[in-house]
Amino acid sequence: MLKSSIDKATGFEKRFENIGTVVYEDSISGSKAVAKEIAELIQVKASQKQPCILGLATGSSPKGLYAELVRLHKEEGLSFKNVISFNLDEYYPMEPDSVNSYVRFMNELLFNHVDILPENCHIPDGTLDKEEIADYCDAYESKIEALGGIDLQILGIGGNGHIGFNESGSLQNSKTRLVALDHITRVAASSDFLGLNNTPRTAITLGVKKIMEAQRVILMAWGEGKSNIIKQSVEGQVTNLVPASFLQEHDNVTFVLDKESSSKLTRVNTPWLVEKIEWTDKLVRKAVLGLALHLKKPILMLTDADYIENGMSDLLADSGPAYDINIKIFNRLQNTITGWPGGKPNADDSKRPERAEPAKKRVLIFSPHPDDDVISMGGTFKRLQEQGHEVHIGYQTSGNIAVSDDEALRFAGFVCDYNAKFGIESTEAENIYKKAIAFLENKKGSEIDIPEVRYIKGLIRKGEAHAAAKFIGLPDAHIHFMEMPFYETGAIEKKPLGEDDIEITMALIDKIKPHQIYAAGDLADPHGTHKVCLDAIFTAVKALKPKKYMKDCWVWLYRGAWQEWNVDEIEMAVPMSPDQVLEKRHGIFKHQSQKDGVVFQGSDSREFWQRAEDRNRETAEIYHQLGLAHYAAMEAFVRWHF
Repeated sequence: MLKSSIDKATGFEKRFENIGTVVYEDSISGSKAVAKEIAELIQVKASQKQPCILGLATGSSPKGLYAELVRLHKEEGLSFKNVISFNLDEYYPMEPDSVNSYVRFMNELLFNHVDILPENCHIPDGTLDKEEIADYCDAYESKIEALGGIDLQILGIGGNGHIGFNESGSLQNSKTRLVALDHITRVAASSDFLGLNNTPRTAITLGVKKIMEAQRVILMAWGEGKSNIIKQSVEGQVTNLVPASFLQEHDNVTFVLDKESSSKLTRVNTPWLVEKIEWTDKLVRKAVLGLALHLKKPILMLTDADYIENGMSDLLADSGPAYDINIKIFNRLQNTITGWPGGKPNADDSKRPERAEPAKKRVLIFSPHPDDDVISMGGTFKRLQEQGHEVHIGYQTSGNIAVSDDEALRFAGFVCDYNAKFGIESTEAENIYKKAIAFLENKKGSEIDIPEVRYIKGLIRKGEAHAAAKFIGLPDAHIHFMEMPFYETGAIEKKPLGEDDIEITMALIDKIKPHQIYAAGDLADPHGTHKVCLDAIFTAVKALKPKKYMKDCWVWLYRGAWQEWNVDEIEMAVPMSPDQVLEKRHGIFKHQSQKDGVVFQGSDSREFWQRAEDRNRETAEIYHQLGLAHYAAMEAFVRWHF
């Protein structure tokens, strides 16, 4: 049975949790624990001369699991010869050799690297005629039943609570079938298919009934983006609106989570409601600010009764009365606000988020994609430059896959028209243009761009980033295009972070010797570009720690277009006036290829500048609601202590 070095629900906590949950430090340790359980099951079944029937999942959640199973096979001799696998689902229609087919996914991540027999690998067939699907699905279930059912079913979870492709509305007795995909599911998958229009509308999925009949079920979830649906599934009512909640009625199920995906569970988010706790400064701040927001009261208006009626009487007894606690938290929140993100010169900095000295700092801002800097911290970026700091920007990736094919053709055509207009003969330019047209006219969905098209797209984004940085006021020498190798696959799926990526990052830090580093702290997707870029920075900073200049270096984390830090986490809030908000918008507008229908829109129909403004305004409104000054907008940061 799975055991975590972090946390597992006690009997008392099960007042809230209706499913066994195990929380790990990160997805790596969680994946290894699940792989260990699978390996032990395979070996027990082999010793009994029985097949081991595994139900397998796809998506981002099990990637680490499959990598560990491959390692166990290659390094520790784990054999898969007695394993018979049944995958949960497949898009329909879908050719098995397609970039996005689950056949290809399973082959590339697991089957091609272990000794499982090919005839023992079962994945729903996405090439069937529609009239064949019903009989095929019946036969799929019959194969499972003939083997005695699934011994261990691995699951991920969708943002709407789907398991397999059993979407909201699925019934507990649903069978293996062809289903229509929810819009939320299609949007989540749309980046893999280079846009929603290319994303399949249907899929074949194992039914809820067969999942519930498995001897054991393990659901894996990683990242903050899954935290809300995990809470609903574990603590909410059993409802077909959240199919994962059906698992509350399974007698042998475990949710394996990392810290981020478990963050909304009651015992993690509000532990004082579960047991007597030690009230650390961090927990006091979280509890008081959460209480004020819940009651829609300014901090200084909270009463003793508010604390008592909301499960915080222990805090009141230890540190009360309410006024004393309130004023302490109010002052701390007020001290996060600064118009001097690089530190205010010749000022008392004992209660400010940044140091006063040195008055002029060297600042290095890392931007995972070419527009993350202005979207996420454009106001702070410009203020640092205006206040006389030596500001550098490091664009970590080219961002080329986020440029539409039409945009690439338009720019290639412009080069040819420019040459013709000014009498510049360039057979090479013409040939590249013709080659690009020929490729794009015949391009299949999700097909990887040829190098010429990728280079054109990369140049478009490089030009936009350069224009935005110049708009902020940076000289050319302070604009650095890093082109980290892990990103340059031409596909959504990137290479793992490599030594070259870390060395490039270390070299830039070592060259600038910054007093401040700003980095994208987006942790919602543990397999996304932002997370890989952040890992590169963390690794580089730790490696450079012995350097003398690193003793004076502080690392500040910002968030991206989709989310913001919780108010109790914020350590520096930089306010913006209405004019500064408008100026930031104009900086974002320099990224023209990302306006008016971007490739990776996500589930939010707003443009990036609208998301950024709404998020910054909401942060300012939260501060105002809590009783502090009312600003037009705020950009928020959390300091990383290395």
